[in-house]
Amino acid sequence: MISYIAALLPVAIYILVVYELDSFSLLSIKKILLLVGCGIVAALVCYGLFWVLDGFLSERVSEILYPLLEELIKALPLLVLAHKKRIVFFIDSVICGAAVGGGFSILENIFYLVLGGPMGMGTVLFRGLEVALIHMGCTALMSASFMFIVRLEERAKGHLSIKRADIAMAVLLLLAPVVIHVLHNSLHFNPFIQFFFLFSAMAGLLVWTYQYDGDMIHRWLDRGLDKQVSLLQSIKEGQLGETKTGEFLMSVKEKFPPEVFFDVICFVQLNVELSVAAKSRFMMREAGISLPLEKEQVETYLSQFEEFKILEKGLGKSARMTIAPVVKFYPADRKALEDLLAECRAAQHQ
Repeated sequence: MISYIAALLPVAIYILVVYELDSFSLLSIKKILLLVGCGIVAALVCYGLFWVLDGFLSERVSEILYPLLEELIKALPLLVLAHKKRIVFFIDSVICGAAVGGGFSILENIFYLVLGGPMGMGTVLFRGLEVALIHMGCTALMSASFMFIVRLEERAKGHLSIKRADIAMAVLLLLAPVVIHVLHNSLHFNPFIQFFFLFSAMAGLLVWTYQYDGDMIHRWLDRGLDKQVSLLQSIKEGQLGETKTGEFLMSVKEKFPPEVFFDVICFVQLNVELSVAAKSRFMMREAGISLPLEKEQVETYLSQFEEFKILEKGLGKSARMTIAPVVKFYPADRKALEDLLAECRAAQHQ
């Protein structure tokens, strides 16, 4: 029993450390545990698949093929999250990826204890640490690559410019986990030196990704926040035509009856107010500022969102399509708003 606890302890520590990165607890424990469960299922699938393939493949081929298959199978639940636009920020991607990799590590460590020979306590701890690092680190990097791919996809849909460096970063993060995992399984030398190089590669890539992501986030904030603040000010001052967005809205004014156009302006104003509030809150989190929301703020944001949804439903599909260029939510905008609403709802129940 002590050996099992020792084998699982590094995984538990890793998961807790990564979860603590989310100081605002925007990812629920339920979601984290569900992803850990997905990792355990992925390990079971790999075990069954490798048991079948062992009779056909040489040891050299399996050392290369098995890590590739493991990374692909672990990536499946993360692909679902990416498809649903749930992985758009670095911290989210790392937490989700590490949770799946942690679940995989848990079962792999148990397999080694059950099927392997007797091991000392030090070996059990070190092996558990290494297995957790390789799986959680590689899956976190894979998840980060999906984050970049989601952003590039949305920029392409919005006919926005895409930097070659962004594409290169997404490809690098997609390939790096597989390369690192294959090298880890194929190259056998002093385990402490191997662990040092493994840790250095993982840490270096994650730190670099964090810094690069910060640059992309600043581009997102700089692109949208100034324009939205200007639009909001022009609406409140009754000078809508003084911004490019305002000019567009005035150009479609004749398409709507007066009462509908009034709802359109209210809808756009609520969209901008919520977006500015969500981005401002996001900037506070990025700066490490953890100020609780005031009761009045919570009530205001939730009531604005409720009114926004009512207007969205009442405007109809034709009106929404006409003003779509103004109120389009990119994944980062949508996730920032979801995080703000999650904070508000959590504050309500405290």
